Amino acid sequence: MHINSYEIHQIMFDENKSEISLTGVLALLILSAGMGVIFWQANRPNTSGETTLARIQKAGTVRIGFANEAPYGYLDTSTGKVTGEAPEIAKAILKRMGIDHVQPIVADFGSLIPGLKAKRFDIIAAGMYITPQRAKEISFSNPSYAIGESFIVKAGNPLQLHGYEDVRNNPDVKLGVMGGSVEQGYARDMGVDDSQVLVFSDYNSAILGLKGGQIDAVAATDLTVNDLLQKQASDEIEKAKDFHDPIINGQTIRGYGAFGFRQEDVALRQRFNEELAKFIGSPEHLQLVEKFGFDESTLPGSVTAKELSEAP
Repeated sequence: MHINSYEIHQIMFDENKSEISLTGVLALLILSAGMGVIFWQANRPNTSGETTLARIQKAGTVRIGFANEAPYGYLDTSTGKVTGEAPEIAKAILKRMGIDHVQPIVADFGSLIPGLKAKRFDIIAAGMYITPQRAKEISFSNPSYAIGESFIVKAGNPLQLHGYEDVRNNPDVKLGVMGGSVEQGYARDMGVDDSQVLVFSDYNSAILGLKGGQIDAVAATDLTVNDLLQKQASDEIEKAKDFHDPIINGQTIRGYGAFGFRQEDVALRQRFNEELAKFIGSPEHLQLVEKFGFDESTLPGSVTAKELSEAP
C-alpha cells in the first residue's frame, strides 16, 4: 500500500476575516490520521507478545515478497498488478484468514530469504522450492505444486544438451542460472564445474546471454521455460527436447514450490497451512492456476514441507 500526499483543493475561508475553517482542518487531520494508522499497522514491528498473525489480521494487510518470475509471481505490465501462481493462491488463502489487502514487494530471487528475515515482508510468495538448505533459514508451508526441470538452448540444440550431465561432460559448455535458484545447486550436485555456471539476476538477462553467445543453455523449471519461450517468440532459441531431470542421491529431482515464513512465525505458518490444505486440489484452486500452466499433473500430492526440509 502506498500513501500519497493529499492535495487540498478547497479550503473554507471566511470571506470577511480570511480565516481557515476549523471544521475543514479537523476533517483533514482525521482523514490523514486514519490513513496513517492503516499504513503503520501494516508495516510496524510486532509489539511485545504479539505474533505476526495477530498483527496482520488486526491491520487487514500483509506484505508478500516476489521475484518477478513468471508464472510463479510477477508484475503484469498490462494491468500493473502482481499475479502468478503464488500471489494468487496467497490472496485466496489470506482472504480466508480475514486479511483482504496484499502489499507486494519485488526483490531479486536471491534476496528473498534475506528480505524475509530482515522483515521487509511477511511471506515469500514466489513459488520457491523447499530445500533442506533453505529450511535452515526459513520455514515453509506445505507445497502448492510439483514440477520438473528444463533447458532453453539455441535453435537446433547444436551441442545436444538434454540434461545437466551433458553440461558436465563438455567442459566448454556454459550454463546460465538465476542467482539463488535451485538450478545452481543442481548443477553443482550433478558434477558441473563452477567455472561452467554463469549467474544472472533474472531470466531475461540469461536469455540475452544465450542469444549473444555468452552461454549455451539456460536452466529453469519446465513452466518457466515454457513461459519465457512463449513471450520471446524467437526462432533463435528453443526448449531442449527429451530433457532428463537431474538424478541426485539416486532420486529423480522434482521441485516442490511453497510459501516462505520466518521461523518464529509459527502461528502464521500453521494457520496458512490449515487453509492451504483445504484449497490445494479443489476446483477453485485448479481454475485459479490453470492460466499459469498448472493443472492436476502439477499437484504436490501428500508430500509435506517437513519431509522435503529433512530430505538428504
